Amino acid sequence: MSKTIQVRHQNRFNRTAGLRNTPEVVRHSEYPCRLNFYLRPPPAEISVEDFERFALDRLQVLKTIENATLRNKKNEDFRREMERVSSEHLRMRPGHTKEAMEDRRKDHVSHFILRLAYCRSEDLRSWFLRQECALFRHRFELESRKEKETFLKTLDINWKVVSQEDKMNMKAELENCAFWTAKAAGGQNVQDFVENETYFEVDFERVPDLISRRSVLLRRGKAYVPMTEQISLVMDEFKARLSKALEATAKALPQMDEDERLKPVLLNVEKQYTGKDYGDNTNITGKVKASEVNALSQHFPLCMKNLHQSLTKDKHLKHGGRMQYGLFLKGIGLSVEEALVFWRKAFSNHTDDKFQKEYAYNIRHNYGLEGRRVNYAPYSCMKIIQSNQPSTGDHHGCPFRHFSSQSLEANLYKNKVAAPQVNEIVRLAKDRHYQLACTRYFEVTHPDMQSGQIGTVEHPNQYFDMSQGKEPESEAMKTD
Repeated sequence: MSKTIQVRHQNRFNRTAGLRNTPEVVRHSEYPCRLNFYLRPPPAEISVEDFERFALDRLQVLKTIENATLRNKKNEDFRREMERVSSEHLRMRPGHTKEAMEDRRKDHVSHFILRLAYCRSEDLRSWFLRQECALFRHRFELESRKEKETFLKTLDINWKVVSQEDKMNMKAELENCAFWTAKAAGGQNVQDFVENETYFEVDFERVPDLISRRSVLLRRGKAYVPMTEQISLVMDEFKARLSKALEATAKALPQMDEDERLKPVLLNVEKQYTGKDYGDNTNITGKVKASEVNALSQHFPLCMKNLHQSLTKDKHLKHGGRMQYGLFLKGIGLSVEEALVFWRKAFSNHTDDKFQKEYAYNIRHNYGLEGRRVNYAPYSCMKIIQSNQPSTGDHHGCPFRHFSSQSLEANLYKNKVAAPQVNEIVRLAKDRHYQLACTRYFEVTHPDMQSGQIGTVEHPNQYFDMSQGKEPESEAMKTD
């Protein structure tokens, strides 16, 4: 790529994300700490090649965080996993060497690139915010107290420090709730802990996690937070500022021209959080016949198996179920012609005239043949979990998210899952690890695949492919 093209593209990116064109030298003053709130755009130019490479490297880290969280990895297991992926994709060396400064520059730039890619919808912003918060927390907890203090001095955070006089006036009340924080600080005497500790006064709604653990004093709408619980305050600030920045970036994004070379890069990166979206089914459409769907249902994930069974029993599905199941069938290779045959046979209680008037149009619409002619993609797990919650009479949604524990348990037994695994899966669902519960369901119903051999299930069509022995292409690894 010529320098002219590189600068032209960079200037467009700068105007959208707020970057400045400055020399490539990274100065110590720009990155005094490894921690970063990403309040200012990175002061550096970047080629389109590095633009995508930086984004995909950071994405590997965020995807690892998501997978570790879904698999409920804690403490040392989580740290080991983060150390491994960070050393490969997003190193953050200590000190103020040239290499350390370059690490921090890459971290800074890659964050802003992914911010551009993941600001386009509420679902994308929510996913990005969760993973970035987890990454920041991990890094903050690893830093020394001195490094944390140095970092916080660079921020304009309006925390009211409780004076010694006010602290002593509340000393008895602080001691009553100081047991847990004192224990976390090393089991020191509670009275000594209160006397030597610095406290911050904040609005109580900012620290619900500390309130639930009885680690703070509540008084007249204020929470008095000890320094040892500083991470909760820092994370609250980080999350609030990043959430606001994502919304601002979403509003600024339309300034980018539609024909810019950066846009396809951003769109390619954007779709990685749900893996392959199965929207482009041109290579498989027509490979599945309507008559084959019933036999193939043994490879369906629990959500689609439930829809298939409900359709077979009731000879009808409401709109939400038809959308979720119909797009899934489209994704496995059912052409529009075969889809019309399949749904007409399934709705056997309806006359031909009623079917053509009330249902055929919507089927063709899903294939981009009616209305705005949009080629709709099958729903990802995240979309099924977070949108269009089922109500009475509906059968769509995620069983691990929307079934009661009793219904989920009965459904698992019906699908020949043994009692110990049923209890494990139900517990994961209760703990809101819905995709991990689905992954575990896959593992126990496919005993030839060892636990941990597959990644987390992120899409019903991914589940179907894996059940048939296919290995879906990893979109996150594409760089072309």
